[in-house]
This record gives sequence, C-alpha cells and structure tokens, in this order.
Amino acid sequence: MHDRRNSLTACLLCTAGSVTTAWHSTAVNLNIGTRQRLCTFPSVASPTIAGTLVPFSETIKTLGVILDQNLTLNKHVSSLLHNIHYYTHALRHIRPALAESIAATLGASLVQSRLDYSNSIMYGISASNMQLQSAQNSLTRVVLPSLRHLSASERLYLHWLPVHYRIQFKIATLTYKTLATCQPSYLYNLLQVHQPSQALRSSTHKLLQVPYLSTDFGRRAFSYSAPATWNSIPTSIKKCSSLYSFKHHLKSHLIAQLINS
Repeated sequence: MHDRRNSLTACLLCTAGSVTTAWHSTAVNLNIGTRQRLCTFPSVASPTIAGTLVPFSETIKTLGVILDQNLTLNKHVSSLLHNIHYYTHALRHIRPALAESIAATLGASLVQSRLDYSNSIMYGISASNMQLQSAQNSLTRVVLPSLRHLSASERLYLHWLPVHYRIQFKIATLTYKTLATCQPSYLYNLLQVHQPSQALRSSTHKLLQVPYLSTDFGRRAFSYSAPATWNSIPTSIKKCSSLYSFKHHLKSHLIAQLINS
C-alpha cells in the first residue's frame, strides 16, 4: 500500500510538472492586453502529460451544464431538448389514463424542473429560449389536450410561467437571496447599490448599479443580468421580508406582465 501511494504521488507530481511546462512553453500571460494583441497571440497546443498527448475537448460538462468553447450553450440546449422531448413523448402515451392534476404534476416534476435547472445562464440567448418555449408548449398541449392555441390565459391555467419569465424569476430570486444574506461572496461582490449624485426619489427604490457593457455577450454576465432584472421589479416586492413572500409577489407580478403583454 505504501509503495502504491508513493507511485501515485510520483505520478501526480509528474503530471503537475508536465502541465506547468506546457503552460509556460506557450508563453501564456493573463495580462494579454488589447483585443488586437489577443488576435496575434499563438494558439495553445494540446499538452503532453506523462508522455501522452491530451487533446482539447470542444465541450465540458460541469454540474449538469454542457459548456462549449464559445459559451453559446448550443450543446446544452440540444441535450436539454432531447430529454424534454423524451419525457413529453412518454407522458403523451399514458395521458389518457391520468387525471389532469396528476398529468400536470408529472409534467412539472419531469420537464419543468429541467427547464428551471441552471436556466439563469441562458439569460440573453433568445434563440435558445424560443426552442425551449416550443418544448414547453408541447408539454402544455399534452397536459391539456383540449387546447389548440396557447394564449396567455391558457398558459396561466397551469400556473406555468413562459421560459423567458422563468429565467427572470430565477435571477431575481438569486439576487434577493444574495442581497439578504451577503452570500455567496463571489456573487455579492458583483452587486453594487446605486448611489445617485443628488437626493432623488429613486434613492429609496433599492436600485442596483448596472455596469456599462457594449456587447450582448457581456450582458449575459451576472454582474449585468442581476441588476437589470432587479431594477425592473417594483419596490414593494424588493422590500418583502421573507423569501417566500418575495417569490409569491414576484410570480404574481410576472403573471400580470404576461396578461398585459
């Protein structure tokens, strides 16, 4: 056992040394400067670890989310749509034998939970949201087969918010918890309270400072999406004393927006 541990330790040290060598051989510098300098920066070759060439992967899966090189989330959305269509198709087969309430519960637990998982990272990706909204509409028609055209009132019959509103709901809830508990620190440090230069009525609206970002890609960051979403919420909802009350009034607010849209 002792020899095995020494062998494992030696292997890890060798691996760490190989990674360090590959890192320094590419002259990587985190302070790369301007965008023009980045374009001229040499591409990083696949590292060699313990004599074995390790190729780069186009995607990586972390915490159930598939990330690609350009953070388009296309692979993640495709995988999510595949799972949603599978469960929707399975539910369609047994729907005639189920009561409406049971079908709605199954749809929420099998499909809606997948739509809500880590959906805040899809803020600002309209094309993906449209595909997911189409999948949610298909589920709604399975649960309520008598519906042909899904109007706003028909969607609200199941109390299911559309995908776009669900993303807003998740970001707003996350922002509320972060401001209330000051945790986690890596998110709390991204939020700054808006301080007007003069004494204005907006100083009592509990606004957050929205950073200036010139690209749509940059606006997908939490540092932008959280303040932008938070500032769109009425002040009365922001001042809710509990998370339960906040979520209840926020959902009612979003439902009212959906009806009036």
